[in-house]
Amino acid sequence: MLDVVVIGAGQAGLAAAHYLSRRALVPERDFVVLDANAGPGGAWRHRWPSLTLGNAHAVRDLPGMPLGSPDPEEPASSVVARYYDGYEKAFQLPVHRPVRVASVTSDSGDGTSGPLTLHTSAGALHTRLIINATGTWDRPYWPYYPGKQQFEGRQLHTHDFRSAAEFRGRRVLVVGGGTSAVQFLLQLHQAGASTAWSTRRPPNFTARPFDAEWGREVERSVTARTQAGLPPLSVVAATGLPLTNEYRQGISDGILVSRGPLKELTRNGAAFTDGSFFQADAVLWATGFRASLDHLAPLKLREPGGGIRLSGVEVQRDHRVLLVGYGASASTLGASRAGRAAAMAALRQLAEAAPQFSGRVLQP
Repeated sequence: MLDVVVIGAGQAGLAAAHYLSRRALVPERDFVVLDANAGPGGAWRHRWPSLTLGNAHAVRDLPGMPLGSPDPEEPASSVVARYYDGYEKAFQLPVHRPVRVASVTSDSGDGTSGPLTLHTSAGALHTRLIINATGTWDRPYWPYYPGKQQFEGRQLHTHDFRSAAEFRGRRVLVVGGGTSAVQFLLQLHQAGASTAWSTRRPPNFTARPFDAEWGREVERSVTARTQAGLPPLSVVAATGLPLTNEYRQGISDGILVSRGPLKELTRNGAAFTDGSFFQADAVLWATGFRASLDHLAPLKLREPGGGIRLSGVEVQRDHRVLLVGYGASASTLGASRAGRAAAMAALRQLAEAAPQFSGRVLQP
């Protein structure tokens, strides 16, 4: 039986694996990392090719090996895949891929103690603890609007976007209030598309510096909901949109001006709640993602409010499950710290359950 299985080899999963290895857990014997992707890079490997490193959310350093200064014009997907690949090799992390976890079940009668069984595409694994770092990329959120099924044009999600050039000469409605929506609008305009933007609320542009104190405020805001057992809001709902010079120009040019909430789709376009109409050839749903946690459903971790209650990274309903990439750690801001916290929590639990771990795995 394994001591820990890390599910997911993105930023948080790799950080967790790094700290487990540094604290004397032996790769392959004591812990493994399972990743559903065909290669390194986590969700970054799926990002659209036109998303360059310079235009992406900040790619954070993994512990013990800085990213360095790659070409900001290189696709972020290539940079991060190469970086993560080098990281896994440098620290000899035991990543098994592609391995998809279908479900996790408890081997005990009370459902909250004893070993866990992971039912995977490579067979069953038994472990004392899991660090779940599956993120959100596998769960694109498609909101419902009247007329959605009747719209005759193309509909796609951020998850499936590849190039703005595909929409040259077309009329595109972008739905969503986050950074991806803003970047799509600018790219589509530059590629020769006509655009309209729909947001449920006025876009939250902010000129405040995105510094360490801002980051702490964001984490406090998001963490308050997970501690209450409520579903986490998107990080951008707490962060706002940085009012860069590029975005200021987009607002001035009328590109980054929302037409307000969408009322319904029709056969050939979109009606807004203000009574206006936009004839559209395509709708790009930049409406975010939800946590990819279906495989944990058998453990019944959710609270009546619909979320999973956390104390730090420990699930309150089942302390064998350490959850990262959820809530405040669902962005690059806190993922590495969450990975470290999960590793430390796992090692503490192992030390409490087995005296032979004490003293050798809890070093600073």
